[in-house]
Amino acid sequence: MAEQEGEKTFAPTEKRKKDAARNGDVLRSKDLATAVGVLVGAVWLKFAGPWMMDALQDTLRASFTLDRAAIEDFAPAKLLTGAMVAVLPPVFLLGLMVLAASVFSQIGLSDGRWIPANLAPKASRINPLSGLKRMFGPQGWIELAKGLAKLVLLGSIAYFWASGRIAAIVGLGQGSIHGQLVTAWDTITSLAFALASGLIVIALIDFPIQWVRRLLRLRMTLQEVKDEHKEAEGSPEKKAAIRNKQRQLAMGAMQQAMQKAQFVITNPTHFSVAMVYDPELAPAPVVLAKGRGEKALAMRELAAELGVPTLELPPLARSVYFTTRENQMIREDLYAAVASVLAFVLSLKRGDQVQLPAIDLPIHMRFDADGRPEAVIDLKTASRQPS
Repeated sequence: MAEQEGEKTFAPTEKRKKDAARNGDVLRSKDLATAVGVLVGAVWLKFAGPWMMDALQDTLRASFTLDRAAIEDFAPAKLLTGAMVAVLPPVFLLGLMVLAASVFSQIGLSDGRWIPANLAPKASRINPLSGLKRMFGPQGWIELAKGLAKLVLLGSIAYFWASGRIAAIVGLGQGSIHGQLVTAWDTITSLAFALASGLIVIALIDFPIQWVRRLLRLRMTLQEVKDEHKEAEGSPEKKAAIRNKQRQLAMGAMQQAMQKAQFVITNPTHFSVAMVYDPELAPAPVVLAKGRGEKALAMRELAAELGVPTLELPPLARSVYFTTRENQMIREDLYAAVASVLAFVLSLKRGDQVQLPAIDLPIHMRFDADGRPEAVIDLKTASRQPS
């Protein structure tokens, strides 16, 4: 059993993947980025060719035109600047598009995450021992094999591409400038598309390999799965600390209301209702505070600290809880029941030895723990019974 817990045999959870991505371990495929970049560049060369062609023609005409003015006012720097102004915008746009395509293809693989930590320098990358380990280790041999396979595939594509265009390439330099540029441009574009197709084939092979390698790298042991589940569920100590904190906050907010309360009725722990009767404030008892769950427990503790009587009257506690808001008078249907409780509390304060009277509630004022009227529940139960 100990050996099984120490072996990484469990698939990574979503949390494991997200934590790994947050630390820079995301799905990457350099071959996919290269293929996307080359393909975008080829498409740009195909459809933005006229713009680039016009810029190149203007530059060549200006460079090879030698008239009297050019000889008398010879300014090579001016010619070079003009050529750069004409050619650089389309070249810059091409580079920007290729860079954006490569970056976004990798961000897409990493669930849209940009990992700045990957840009930080790492000593292991410049450590000679680490470099030798990568070169001559299993990973190094794998990368070498991949490199040779890429070289063979792309070399074969370039060979078959060039075999049908030797004459056109050799013929460059003859004819008009426009014709030479068109031929050269078509040649470069077709080569880019041919290489892009080979790179796409390589990317389609590399991507699943990288996916499987990352999956194996992030596999978890049984103990890691248990620890993560425990952390997600929350340890008992953590849950208790949270409950205590919630109770403290609730007690702080209820402190002023509980100091005015004459008594608290409970159910016995799920509900708590603090009440007071002051004829100068209202003609009927008023609910100062009410709560369920943790708030109800906090009210019980606070009532014990302040010496406020706490009475376990489940039906009455539920009835007041579900029919009356805080700082509101109780309903007339509850006057008699609450009045008997108030009389009992006042008798206790005088030191009398009395028993808690029986509380009788109208049927329509009785509720279960979920706030459903018991009259409706009784009707449904009766309807299911055979006649």
